[in-house]
Amino acid sequence: MNIPKILFVSTLLFLSAAALEAAAPGREAGSDEEVRRSVVKIFATHRVPNYYQPWQFNPQTNGTGSGVIISGGRILTNAHVASDQVFLQVRKAGQARKYTARVETVAHDCELALLKVDDPEFFKGASDLKFGELPFQRDKATVYGFPVGGDDLSVTEGIVSRIEVTTYLHSGRSLLTIQTDAAINPGNSGGPMMKDGKIVGVSFQHFGGQNIGYAVPVPLIRRFLDEVASTGGSRGTPRLGVVWQRTEGETLRKFLGLKDKETGILIKKVINGSAAWEVLREGDVLLSLGGIPVANDGTIPFRKNERVDMSHAVSMRRVGETLKVSILREGKVLGLDLKLKDHPSLVEGPFYDVRPSYFVYAGLVFTPLTRNYTNAWPWKDVPENLRHYLLYGWPAPERKQIILVASVLPDDVNLGYHNLRHLVVERINGRPLSELSDVVKALERPSGEYQIIETDEMTDIRGKIVLNAAQAQAAHAAILERFAVPSDRSEDLKGE
Repeated sequence: MNIPKILFVSTLLFLSAAALEAAAPGREAGSDEEVRRSVVKIFATHRVPNYYQPWQFNPQTNGTGSGVIISGGRILTNAHVASDQVFLQVRKAGQARKYTARVETVAHDCELALLKVDDPEFFKGASDLKFGELPFQRDKATVYGFPVGGDDLSVTEGIVSRIEVTTYLHSGRSLLTIQTDAAINPGNSGGPMMKDGKIVGVSFQHFGGQNIGYAVPVPLIRRFLDEVASTGGSRGTPRLGVVWQRTEGETLRKFLGLKDKETGILIKKVINGSAAWEVLREGDVLLSLGGIPVANDGTIPFRKNERVDMSHAVSMRRVGETLKVSILREGKVLGLDLKLKDHPSLVEGPFYDVRPSYFVYAGLVFTPLTRNYTNAWPWKDVPENLRHYLLYGWPAPERKQIILVASVLPDDVNLGYHNLRHLVVERINGRPLSELSDVVKALERPSGEYQIIETDEMTDIRGKIVLNAAQAQAAHAAILERFAVPSDRSEDLKGE
């Protein structure tokens, strides 16, 4: 997908489990010609919400990506190609006509989406491609797609350099990837990675200037399609929900009671609401996941002479499945069951295909801190107080979100606070805030004649915003009208 100001570039491709049909007569299965007939260019118009004025959208943008035709009259592509879209068209390689498409299913965490084209004419002459096996290091791979710099189909070749767990830029999740030196550029999103005439991955991001590209591997693609086939959609990728520490030092191992041949990692924190919550404890040593031993560095055996991060043992399963784990607790080895799920974060996101939450009161714009909010800055420019919560903040029942005064719409009633930006709010009228809905409730109960809004230490050493409650209420409607704010709250707060 051609998205400006993003260093990673996504791509797409995949083959459904039903893509095992024979090729059309007279055409060699998996041949270059067959692949070319099945790869499509995607034209997308996007409309992204403005997280600083959350009642508005940013100007619409246009981009292109790639996709591949699979069984059932569907096109598999990257989630970022289809995210926040308002109009989609597709065109087959070597053709001139564009066809309107629509989104059927999106899995933002693993960067995959399915599109539908209702006109059967679009699929004439195309074939379903077959899946191959996950390649090994030094295997040759070929990438198909429509990168910027031309309008025709591009074909590049390279070597598989690594199979490992890597962070997906679109979702921020760490999942298995194929790393290659095959040229992958903006617009390649959707191009299949092929080996021996079969799909082995979907190109989805790259490091600019490094000649390093990544593909979503076949195991994740199959997991996604199988879940769509059985449930009609994607329920996300589960996570364990722990913060852990390596146990490579002999002194630490002895302290924890690990025997010579025992390996595992130390659980430092269990995240509230996660799969591990109320099952694992701080101080436990995690020995195995699903019967797979966990090494002292947090890796697990993968294939012959290969190891990957232990999170792979969880991410290849589905939400709702039960995972057996083995732990060392107080000198005893225990076997426990975890019901897998994803877990909330203190700073959620990034979000796609949804509107941001907000509440405006007397010109003060309240909104939760999300990764969408901070993504407008380069990492080095993210305000330090917000960066702390991104790196070290964990959800708790008493604090499920970080609430900000993002900005102030100037008026006489909020004089003295017009230049405030990105302030973290801890309490309103003495009431602690756990989530955005608490702001609405707290402002309904002023502290005497005042509305007292207290910020946190890192923002401004527990500063205060003090408004006259009666004057603020009287000015509220006029401020909304002057700044063309259609509602003082987002749809999710309309019941508050």
